[in-house]
Amino acid sequence: MNMNTSPGAAASLPVAGLDVGVRAEFIARTYAHLFGAIVLFTFVEIFLFSSGLAATIAESMLSVNWLFVLGGFMIVGWLASRTAHNTTSKPMQYAALGGYVVAEALLFVPLLYIANYYAPGAIQSAAFVTLIGFTGLTAIVFFTRKDFSFLGGILRWGFIVALVLIVAGVLFGFQLGTFFSVAMVALAGGAILYDTSNILLHYPEDRYVGASLQLFASVALMFWYVLSLFLSRD
Repeated sequence: MNMNTSPGAAASLPVAGLDVGVRAEFIARTYAHLFGAIVLFTFVEIFLFSSGLAATIAESMLSVNWLFVLGGFMIVGWLASRTAHNTTSKPMQYAALGGYVVAEALLFVPLLYIANYYAPGAIQSAAFVTLIGFTGLTAIVFFTRKDFSFLGGILRWGFIVALVLIVAGVLFGFQLGTFFSVAMVALAGGAILYDTSNILLHYPEDRYVGASLQLFASVALMFWYVLSLFLSRD
C-alpha cells in the first residue's frame, strides 16, 4: 500500500493544459495500464495458489513478525513509486510497476489463503464490492471535474495514524477490529478520489505508468480492507 501520492517531479506540462486528444490518450493509457496491473496481479495469485506455493508463502510470512513484512513491502512500494514517477526511462517505469504488482501479490497471499480456506466466496464478493466502489468514485471525479488535491494532507495524516495503529497492534497483540477496516476502506476511497483527480488535472502526459501504479496501490488497499471486513463476519 503505497503512501507516495504525488505525481512526481520529472515533468512536463500537466495533461489538463493540453488538447482534448492528448488528454484522452493519456487517460486511456493510464486505465489500460491499471487493467494490465490487475490482470498481472490475478495471474500471479492464480499461479501461486495452483502451484501450491501460496501455502508455503503464507506459512512463512505468518510465522515472522508482521512488522518486518510490512516494512519490506513499504520500502518496495516507495522505491517503485519513486522510480515510476521520476525516471524518464520507460523500461524502468514498467519494471517499477511490474515489481510493485508482484510485491503486492506476495503481500496478499496470507490474507487470500485464509479467505480461501475459511470463507469460500469472500474473495469474489470483496473484488466485486471493490470494483463497484472504484467505479463510483472514479465517476464522481470524471463527472464533477472537481479538484480533490485538498485531500492530500488528510490522506497523509490518515496513513500515518493507520501505520501507528498497525505497529501498535503488532507490538502489543491487540486486534484493530471492524471499525478500523471500515476507516481504512474510507481512506482508500479518499485516495482513489485524490489519485483520479491528479490524473485528470495534474499529471504530465508521459507519466501514465506512474499514474496507473498510484491507482493500483489505492485499489489494492481498498480490496485488502473490504476483504478483511468480509472475513470479520465469519
